[in-house]
Amino acid sequence: MTESGRRGEGTDAVHAGELRQQEANSITTPIYQTSTFWFKHSQEVIDYNEGRNVREEYGRYGNPTWRSVERKMSDLEGGDESVLFASGMCAATTTFFALLSPGSHLIVTRDCYRRTRQFIDDFLVRFGIEVTVIEPGDTEAFERALRPETAIFFTESPTNPFLRVADIPAVSEIAHANGVTVIIDSTFASPINQRALALGADLVLHSATKYLGGHNDLLAGTVTGNPEIVSTIRSALGILGGVIDSHGAWLLLRGLKTLALRMERHNQNGLAVARYLASHDRVRRVWYPGLASHPDHAVAKEQMRGFGGVVTFEIDTDLAGACRFVDATRLPYQAPSLGGVESLIELPVTMSFWEMPAEQRQRLGITDSLCRLACGVEDPADLIADLEQALEAV
Repeated sequence: MTESGRRGEGTDAVHAGELRQQEANSITTPIYQTSTFWFKHSQEVIDYNEGRNVREEYGRYGNPTWRSVERKMSDLEGGDESVLFASGMCAATTTFFALLSPGSHLIVTRDCYRRTRQFIDDFLVRFGIEVTVIEPGDTEAFERALRPETAIFFTESPTNPFLRVADIPAVSEIAHANGVTVIIDSTFASPINQRALALGADLVLHSATKYLGGHNDLLAGTVTGNPEIVSTIRSALGILGGVIDSHGAWLLLRGLKTLALRMERHNQNGLAVARYLASHDRVRRVWYPGLASHPDHAVAKEQMRGFGGVVTFEIDTDLAGACRFVDATRLPYQAPSLGGVESLIELPVTMSFWEMPAEQRQRLGITDSLCRLACGVEDPADLIADLEQALEAV
């Protein structure tokens, strides 16, 4: 237990949200594999509709297995309410659809998951949402971008792929003084490394596919925070229908139990690999918030307890040399995503940004030799030795 009397995150990861009151006395929460839930009589239906009977009705609106995940996420993030989705993108898109209207103004940061940006550009703008893009970490730019119709400030923190870190307390104070909702995508941090709600955010979003699930075997998303806002998002989810299946929810529930343990190794590996790469003469630059060279290192030290397993770096070579490097690695799988026990490596130019015109990629800093390594939980010495031999192939 912490000095404040609150249980530690490791304890919450194991115990929070679990269904201890079961007929079978099972240690693990069951998978409720059902599409609907029956009522004993009409009065029970009426009591449910009038809020006197808290239970499930239909599979798109809720499931006891989901509820366990949602309660666990609320405890881990220190929030009042959480809602579970079929994917991180579903969490983001449903949240935007629920909270924005034609004429609303949205402020986002430039460094951002490409599909989130694509949704904003291809859907929200078409539906009459005005969007302003600012540089990550630029609090003054955020303040200048505010308008009377600004509804949401959304940013990842850390961002993808350059791991920029927003000053969450500063932007939250400014946003709330202007009636703006702050949403932080904390996928690259996890609740173990950063608790965005305690720093001032209204909502925290995760692609639970990543660190929360932790085993590269599920797709899921979560949103946690202000109960009134989360209730609005939950209602939209019931209409839009992007719900997770109960088995996927159970896999996430199982993965969360080891979150604190896994994050300790992800943090250890990320920092060790970042320091190694920063000292290598074939590496031009390394982006990792735990390094003093990172532009947001001071902010990251203030609001994060660890810096995660993702390291982005630029090799001193061309595209062909970068491909030789990635192909020469033996431990990481060449694949998108992050946060699993297996290390994953990718060249954003060939993986995530291949369809984007070269000029646009350059504006975003996506060079031909930029590499993103998502460290898993292997031994750090083995990861570094593998990178060492692979860099010889450049």
